[in-house]
Amino acid sequence: MSKAWLSPSFLLYCMYKNEHIFGVSLLMRAIIHVDMNAFFASCHQAENPAWRGKALLVAGDPKKRHGIILTASYEARQFGVKTAMPVWLAKKLCPHGIFIQPDHSLYLAYSKRILAILRSYTPLVEPFSIDEAWLDVTGSQRLFGSAEEIGRQLQQRILTDLKIPCSVGIAANKFLAKMASERQKPHGFTIIRPHDIPTVLWPLPVEEMVGVGRKIAPALNEMGVETIGQLAKMPTPLLVSRFGVMGEILHQLANGNDDSPVDPQALDTAKSIGHSTTLPRDISDPEDIARVLLSLSERVGRRLRQGGYSGRTITLTVKDQNFITTTRSHTLQEATCLTETIYQTAQNIYRRHFEPWRKVRLLGVAISNLQVREEGQQLTLWDQSTERLTSLTEAADKIKDRFGDYALQRASLCSKREDKSDSPVT
Repeated sequence: MSKAWLSPSFLLYCMYKNEHIFGVSLLMRAIIHVDMNAFFASCHQAENPAWRGKALLVAGDPKKRHGIILTASYEARQFGVKTAMPVWLAKKLCPHGIFIQPDHSLYLAYSKRILAILRSYTPLVEPFSIDEAWLDVTGSQRLFGSAEEIGRQLQQRILTDLKIPCSVGIAANKFLAKMASERQKPHGFTIIRPHDIPTVLWPLPVEEMVGVGRKIAPALNEMGVETIGQLAKMPTPLLVSRFGVMGEILHQLANGNDDSPVDPQALDTAKSIGHSTTLPRDISDPEDIARVLLSLSERVGRRLRQGGYSGRTITLTVKDQNFITTTRSHTLQEATCLTETIYQTAQNIYRRHFEPWRKVRLLGVAISNLQVREEGQQLTLWDQSTERLTSLTEAADKIKDRFGDYALQRASLCSKREDKSDSPVT
C-alpha cells in the first residue's frame, strides 16, 4: 500500500491546519495556567513585610453583615480556616490571626502588574479572574525556551518582582492546564501530558473536575460516577440525555479534550451588569424596598451608559431573613439603559413575585441580553417622554463625569443613603 499520504509535505500541511492523525494532534499547543495563591492575603503581605509568614485573614465587616472570610493566608489555613467561613468561627480557630478588611483597589493594581508580566511572553493571555489567567506560549518557545522554562520564569518573576506566590499548570489545552495548576498549592508546578491523563486525571473525584459544579456532582454520583475516569468512560448519549449539551462537554473534558482557544478578548464584552447589596437590617417596608431598588438601578444604569451598552432582561435577586435566595426576570421588548425603566421593571417584578410582609436581607438588580448601544434612536411621534428622559439622563451623567457620582443625587435617596458597600455583579 502506498505511503504517500505520510510524505513530509502532507505532514507539514496537517501541522499547519492543526489536523489530527490517529487521534493525536500534530501541532501540540503549549498552554500555561497561572493561579495566584491566597491572592488577597498575598497582596497585603507583599505590601506589608511584617505580615509575611503570619496568619492573615481578609474578612468582610460584621457590622455590615459581610462577616465572612474572603481569603486566608496559608499560615491561617493550617488552623482550619477556610474561605466563606464566618469571622466568629475563624477567630475561634485562629485567635492569634491578623484580621483585615479587603482593599479591592490594591488587588486590581497587583492584577494589572501580573498581567503585564504574562504579556511580556505572549500576547495570547486570557484573564479568567482577578488572580488567574491562561497563556498560549506555542509560538513563544523559540524566544523564551520550552513551555516548562517559560512557566518557571513566570513563577519566579512574579514572586521576585511582586512578592506574590503562584501555582503553574502546563498542558496541551486550557482545561488540562487549569487542572494541573490545581494539583499543588501553594507555589506548585505541574505538567500534565497526554499520556498522564489515565494516571493523573482519571483517579480524581469527579467533583474536583473543572466544569463540575455543586449541582452536577451529586447528579453524577447518583448515576454511579464517582471519578473523572468513570465519567470519561460513560456513554455520551446517556450523559446528553441527563445534562443536555453540557453532558457531551463533560465527556470531552473528562477525556482531556478541549479545543477552546486562549482568547485575549474573552472578558472585553460584558454578559450582564448588576449590583447587589446586603442590608444593614432586614426590611419589608415598601418605601424602603423601593429606595434600595432605585439606588441599585441607578448604579446599574450608570454602568450601562458608561460601557456603551443597553439591555433587555432585568433580573431581581432577593435573599430573605431565612437566607433563601430567589431570582426572577423580565425581558423587555426593547433594550434600555435608562435608570427609570430598570427601576420600574425591578419594582414590578418585586410586587408580582414577593409578598409585602417578607423581610429582606439582600437585594440585587442586574441586566443582561446586552447589546452595544446605538448612537441613533427611533423616536415616537406620540410620546416624547423617553426622548426627554434620555436627554435629562445624559445631562446628569455629564455632571457626574465631571464632578463625581455624588455631585447630583435623586431627592428620594438623599434622606437615607443606602450602604455603599454593595458588591458589583458581572
